[in-house]
Amino acid sequence: MPDHDRKQDGLNKAERSTERHPQRQAKFSTSSGLEVKPLYTPEDGIESEAEYEQKLGYPGEYPYTRGVQPTMYRGRLWTMRQYAGFGSAEETNERFRFLLAQGQTGLSVAFDLPTQIGYDSDDLMAAGEVGKVGVAIDSLEDMEALLAGIPLDRVSTSMTINASAIVLLAMYIVAAEKQGISANQLSGTIQNDILKEYVARGTYIYPPKPSMRLITDIFAYCSKKVPNWNTISISGYHIREAGSTAVQEIAFTLSNAIAYVTAALEQGLAIDQFAPRLSFFFNAHNHFFEEIAKFRAARRIWSHVMRERFGAKDPKSLALRFHTQTAGSTLTAQQPDNNIVRVALQALMAVLGGTQSLHTNGRDEALALPTEESARIALRTQQIIAYESGAADAIDPLGGSYYIEALTDEIERAAREYMDQIDQLGGAVEAIEQGFMQREIHAAAYEEQRAIEAGRRIVVGVNKFQLENEPTPHLMRLNPKLGEIQTVKLARLRAARDQSAVDAVLQQLEQAAQGTENMMPYILDAVRAYATLGEICNTLRGVFGEYRPSNF
Repeated sequence: MPDHDRKQDGLNKAERSTERHPQRQAKFSTSSGLEVKPLYTPEDGIESEAEYEQKLGYPGEYPYTRGVQPTMYRGRLWTMRQYAGFGSAEETNERFRFLLAQGQTGLSVAFDLPTQIGYDSDDLMAAGEVGKVGVAIDSLEDMEALLAGIPLDRVSTSMTINASAIVLLAMYIVAAEKQGISANQLSGTIQNDILKEYVARGTYIYPPKPSMRLITDIFAYCSKKVPNWNTISISGYHIREAGSTAVQEIAFTLSNAIAYVTAALEQGLAIDQFAPRLSFFFNAHNHFFEEIAKFRAARRIWSHVMRERFGAKDPKSLALRFHTQTAGSTLTAQQPDNNIVRVALQALMAVLGGTQSLHTNGRDEALALPTEESARIALRTQQIIAYESGAADAIDPLGGSYYIEALTDEIERAAREYMDQIDQLGGAVEAIEQGFMQREIHAAAYEEQRAIEAGRRIVVGVNKFQLENEPTPHLMRLNPKLGEIQTVKLARLRAARDQSAVDAVLQQLEQAAQGTENMMPYILDAVRAYATLGEICNTLRGVFGEYRPSNF
């Protein structure tokens, strides 16, 4: 039989198979609505050597589709992080020590809501929220307690902090100083991605322009003083958690990244001076193959953007490095043990997609903060993938798959269409101010919810395979008096410190904010004087004001 006829016969058989199973006749598509064909052939993948070089290349080489390191996990496994933070700094320090003892290779800090939006624990705005969804950090004293006994020159630390990132980074640097560790020995990441806060999360403080200035001040300072620190982790994770599709996640994230690069260039920074320290943060959601293709497409798009749009020359500027977290929004309160399976599959997607670091969610996080047992199971999930599954043995093991390459191409095409629309609106900041990204995410989230409610999208244990009488799981409980405890600590701190020194450094910070100087040195001085997070952020509020969103 001629090749063409054999191919057509194969396609026909695939179609007929669908016809024989009417319960599976619904249109198959990814979470982004991209059609999934019944069968993929070489015509859907990489057809020629020239196309291979253009679209794939080799790991560690442009366009980085196959990974950012030439040896990937054969040379070094991804960093295994467990996002942790709750209650007081002392309690969270205990959890960090537990996780490090279990084989975790990097810290990942969750901060409570008052810390995220620049309020001290004794502020009226913090009432009822102290230590609830992360650790309360009010001053350098708390940061020292959080990191006590942890060798900061040997442990990489990621901090999920945005609006108040410049203050928390300053506290981390000074806490290291007090351990005798210089800033150039530190490695880690601050999220520092304010644009997605306006789009998806809402933990902003200042309007976009001064917020962008704070970010570029961090870029400039760290490029000289903290060279091994990732100064931003541009986050698609929260965009996806807000309800976006996979395509929207990378399109909006990369458009935000373009805005940060543009702002840094406008401040006079050279592209290859700061771009190598840019990093990204993505979601590992439910559609196994789409997520793997999404990571590959993001790397390819970014390498083209950096080389062709911004003229970057350093290979490190072209390589998109990213952290992944499994999708919290897919976890269910019903039958929470099912979440162990979801997390394992999502973690495998991240590994097969070439992540540089990974957090795996706890099975009980739809109900409460994870218990130690849940955190250990989540970490063991990564370790089993790394050491038992063989998934880390070959570099880009799914590279060349007809299905994966076709999906990668389709996601790239669809994401670039969105990015072109955002460019036409004037860029990410303007698109956010006009509500474009917000409307697109809301529409996608609405359609997904409708599909679940109509039964077109099955969620095991929720709209199918339910249990009538579910056992009550053991959950973690927090101390209800955390706010009072932090308030007492703050009163003691303010009584013991040199108030005149605090007043002086805050006045100097205010003057710097009113001008054009880099604010980081002044914030470091304020932290050293034990000025509190709220005092520093309120000083900047007095100059910059607060952001008030429009109704779109």
